[in-house]
Amino acid sequence: MRVLIAPDKFAGTLTSLEAAEAIATGWAEHAPDDELDLCPMADGGPGFVDVLHAALGGELLAVTVRGPFDSPTPATILGVGDTFYVESAQACGRDLVGGRDAERANTYGVGELLARAVDAGARTVVVGLGGSGTNDGGAGLLAALGAVGDEPLDQGVAGLIGLSTLDLSGAADRVDGVRLVVASDVDTVLTGLFGATKTFGPQKGISEERLVAVDAILTEYAAVAGRRMALEKGAGAAGGLGFALMLLGATRTPGIELVADAVGLAERARRADLVITGEGAFDFSSRSGKVPHGVATIAGEALRPCVALAGQVMIGAREMRALGIESAYSVVDLVGAGPAFAEPGPSLAQLARRVARSWSPQ
Repeated sequence: MRVLIAPDKFAGTLTSLEAAEAIATGWAEHAPDDELDLCPMADGGPGFVDVLHAALGGELLAVTVRGPFDSPTPATILGVGDTFYVESAQACGRDLVGGRDAERANTYGVGELLARAVDAGARTVVVGLGGSGTNDGGAGLLAALGAVGDEPLDQGVAGLIGLSTLDLSGAADRVDGVRLVVASDVDTVLTGLFGATKTFGPQKGISEERLVAVDAILTEYAAVAGRRMALEKGAGAAGGLGFALMLLGATRTPGIELVADAVGLAERARRADLVITGEGAFDFSSRSGKVPHGVATIAGEALRPCVALAGQVMIGAREMRALGIESAYSVVDLVGAGPAFAEPGPSLAQLARRVARSWSPQ
């Protein structure tokens, strides 16, 4: 039996490569003769650069940029010819924000990553968005590229209170002649009931009672910067980084589609008998550009069954099948929450071994 293993990261515990290796280890323990094809995936969030480097080769450029609270933060840029790939989470990811004031977290370092790619000779820069801990509408990125306003742009969303003028000419000149592409895992708009703050603010540490006020700040910022662009799909990605990049002329592509093309996922699915995907928390939000839905869609087009292994499964069979998943299996349900987080690799391997009993003919 040929099994394609194409998981996303298990956020906070395993990279996509580690997850793929754990699944393969457990599967092989039960079915050692099965042919396993490991294909780690990403959707624009953490792991984006590593997955693309493994698939495309190219040169990794090590840089140091400002983190979300201005401390020096290491990051890498991938160059493949004159196309460069940047992972925004390396400069403003949730792990870098921790429990600190999310309203003060900024995206200046992402702008520095973009500038370094341009300086290295990029003609196209693809910016992966996802897993951010910031909610500043991309104002920090714009500041790093040369934009100026009458309020500080590099102090998080809190610094934007009272902003009434914004000059983007310096930032536009900095990326002049460079094609910008947003690789986004969500299609959220910038503001409103379904905007960045209301949808993702709580998981970044913005309190429930502050959501309306923070959204109002971004609404005023959008009125100054470009209200129409704020309504574009993906403008709210990564706390509004999508919006800032679109102001500079970026086009948007689903991150999962870009990665799937790079790793040849469709062809590999056609060669498989079964496709396995997964992520940390498998719920109905997985439909919005996330890896499991993207992998399942490609598996379906290849007429191959797709199952998901996840840290937690929070949807029922009907919703699961709406996402193209035949069955989903939970690490927490098998071993409990404690072991699932304390030993994520062995726990996922144990689940894969159990799933192999059901799906492998061995």
